[in-house]
Amino acid sequence: MISDTLLRAARRTFFAGATAFVVGIVAVPSFVTPTIASDGPPSVADLAERLLGAVVNISTSQTVKGTEGPGAVPMPQLPEGSPFQDFFDDFFKNRGGDKGGGGGQKVQSLGSGFVVDADQGIVVTNNHVIADADDIEVNFSDGITLKAKLVGTDTKTDVAVLKVDPKGHKLTAVKFGDSTKMRVGDWVMAIGNPFGLGGTVTVGIVSARNRDINSGPYDDFIQTDAAINRGNSGGPLFDANGEVIGINTAIISPSGGSIGIGFSIPSQLAAGVVDQLRQYGETRRGWLGVRIQPVTDDIAESLGMATAKGALVAGVIKGGPVDNGSVQAGDVIIKFDGKDIHEMRDLPRVVAESPVGKAVDVVIVRKGVEQTVKVTLGRLEDGEKLASGENGNTDQGNTDKATPPVSTASVLGMTVGELNDQTRQKFGIAADVSGVVITDVAKDSAAAERGIQPGEVITEIAQESVGTPKDVMDRIGALKEQGRKNALLMLASKTGELRFVTIRMD
Repeated sequence: MISDTLLRAARRTFFAGATAFVVGIVAVPSFVTPTIASDGPPSVADLAERLLGAVVNISTSQTVKGTEGPGAVPMPQLPEGSPFQDFFDDFFKNRGGDKGGGGGQKVQSLGSGFVVDADQGIVVTNNHVIADADDIEVNFSDGITLKAKLVGTDTKTDVAVLKVDPKGHKLTAVKFGDSTKMRVGDWVMAIGNPFGLGGTVTVGIVSARNRDINSGPYDDFIQTDAAINRGNSGGPLFDANGEVIGINTAIISPSGGSIGIGFSIPSQLAAGVVDQLRQYGETRRGWLGVRIQPVTDDIAESLGMATAKGALVAGVIKGGPVDNGSVQAGDVIIKFDGKDIHEMRDLPRVVAESPVGKAVDVVIVRKGVEQTVKVTLGRLEDGEKLASGENGNTDQGNTDKATPPVSTASVLGMTVGELNDQTRQKFGIAADVSGVVITDVAKDSAAAERGIQPGEVITEIAQESVGTPKDVMDRIGALKEQGRKNALLMLASKTGELRFVTIRMD
């Protein structure tokens, strides 16, 4: 039998990543230095005891309308004296399903949160925990319950700030840490209210960083294997020093329970949102005023870039911060205020985290040449109104004029024609859109593979404007003569929204 000492040594060797096998025994190389203790990490009891008082349970109630109406389930007719009569009476009356009922039904939900300011009574949680709630209560670990007032919410990051009366209870607060310092493999602790079981402590590691789960425009989640379940939403994810480096907000689970894949909003993003909600009751994010799309390998090649990186400017919003020509459609933003933009989704986040009115340096690639421009940021919330109004501009223009026959050309699987009153009316194209209209797309063509649709308008090819079908033919011919494999097209939708598409020219 192998001794306990040898077993422990073998276990340490496994974790160190170096093992040597000999028939019947495990040989331990003399050069191996154990990197973790054989009996696991030290106890986290002291840390948990210090933090439990700052973590709270959030309970909400909401009144929803009764279920009367055509879709309501009627109360079943039971035999007189049925033992189930009382049960069904209570069930349907509580839901407004009986003939004499009506009214609303109280729906309750549970979540988690944590105190960040004991003097002011400030509590942080997820927006989805308290969304549409009529009443919000904060339950502390010692059994005290306080009514909470909503200070502000941000749906884009799923963060909400609450306030309780600090005079009603002695509060314990925790502070935000620096999530940017967290590395994959670092220990973390989650405390929350899973399935209503308040004060639950779980431990795990940072499994991954910068996760995009398509939940919002600023996805940058910390992934952890610390057990997170329903009811943990809004609770804190702590580092080994007891600082909040994340707000637990989502899990991936086919069963509804933890399978070791949970996601937390990083403190780097959440802390700024919390500060703005506390100060203004709303967010005030920076805004650049551009529409962007990813830089694919094909687009990078078409733009003369060595690697695919950055965010491609597909359009500039009228009245926005860069509507002065400093940034143009077709530019690729590779650095913003000193921060590298590796991919498209990096840009909205770093811009939003920047103060409104700040003058920043933006590094762009324009027609293969790298240059720096100075931009003063606007406010995103104002910009969203501008963008909405711009998208709603569907003026068809004057369609009463007689028009000559439309000249057309076939290229790259598309039939293109002149954009005039006749084609504007046919495809519903706004008056301020200019270029060459696509009237037909051949099935199984390269254009069809890229999702190009009739009614879209080619405004540029290889960053040069086109206005007639002949321009399109000439530009494609010139690219082929240069040995280009792909053509970079800027397309406008019927309402003027721009996007870039590359089409094979073989």
